Amino acid sequence: MASQQKPPRTSAAKALAPAGGKLGQIIRLLQRTKGATIDDLTEATGWQAHSVRGAISGQLRKRHRLDVSTTPDPARGLVYRLPKAGGLR
Repeated sequence: MASQQKPPRTSAAKALAPAGGKLGQIIRLLQRTKGATIDDLTEATGWQAHSVRGAISGQLRKRHRLDVSTTPDPARGLVYRLPKAGGLR
């Protein structure tokens, strides 16, 4: 049986996820210069915090191979970010 290789992680959020819908909202918020906290994402989607974290981990990082970064911010807490489409970090 031939082994299947996963595609390399992309540093830009291309048109991998639907532009509309909740996942699209999450991507747009993560692409902002200031990024987004879990509170920002739960407010925008109406989801619970564990559902947002699951979408980031499962859909964006694993399924769509997007490079979501996290940065601790003393004032805001953990901030999640995606580079702008077409841009590199």
